[in-house]
Amino acid sequence: MKNVVAVSFKENGKYYFFNGNNLKIKDGDFVVVTTERGLQVGKVIISNIINKEELSNMKDVVRIATPKDLKIHESNLKNAEEALNTARKIAQKLKLNMNLIEASFTFERNQLIFFFLSDQRVDFRDMAKELASIYKTRIELRQIGVRDKAREVSGIGQCGRVLCCASYMKNFVDSVSINMAKNQSLALNPSKINGQCGRLLCCLTYEDEVYSENRKEMPILGEKVETEKGTGTVVSIDILKKIYVVDVPNEGRIEVTLKSKCDECEKCN
Repeated sequence: MKNVVAVSFKENGKYYFFNGNNLKIKDGDFVVVTTERGLQVGKVIISNIINKEELSNMKDVVRIATPKDLKIHESNLKNAEEALNTARKIAQKLKLNMNLIEASFTFERNQLIFFFLSDQRVDFRDMAKELASIYKTRIELRQIGVRDKAREVSGIGQCGRVLCCASYMKNFVDSVSINMAKNQSLALNPSKINGQCGRLLCCLTYEDEVYSENRKEMPILGEKVETEKGTGTVVSIDILKKIYVVDVPNEGRIEVTLKSKCDECEKCN
């Protein structure tokens, strides 16, 4: 059994899990870790997570960052910000339709990565050559979408928590549709159902299956249904509680509750 640590590479950013190699790591420590890009410096958000699963696919913590490591890291952050400004000027000079939003060096400065937004495909070969001649390292430019930007920038969602995509989601949900909002009886107000990326909230998918399952047995608003008091019109429904209200002439409003699978199951009784 080995310890696992959760590491973030930016403030309030998404965190990644690494094999702690039984190092004495505490929350808040800075560590040097192995990533797909090479060595990187990150901050430990959660330390000493006990993990019983196979760690062979998990990258390693190389060491707890030394004062020298932190000095190099701070220098890289400063230089990356300067490189971002330089890249923006080059893009403007070459008249490239791209919005550069972030740049980062790997710890050993063997790669400089730029992230940019664009509505179309961009031929940035000349730009990459010019940047490589300036910084004498491998240059990579990655075009990302608005959802990716939200993940990179991070922020606080309507729920008051850090954005799902920036905290724990490894991959974006396959598809989010306006029908999910309708299915959950949400007001189709963009400010309510859109995330910071301007697209539909990923969390609309979280409960959609439950709503869809419950709706199968529920009537729709305005439907004529039979009750113990006679035929009436459905005037309101509560999908999660599986309750609907029927307005029966001369009898008033009657609340009808459908049995759920939990009610039919005797395991908890």
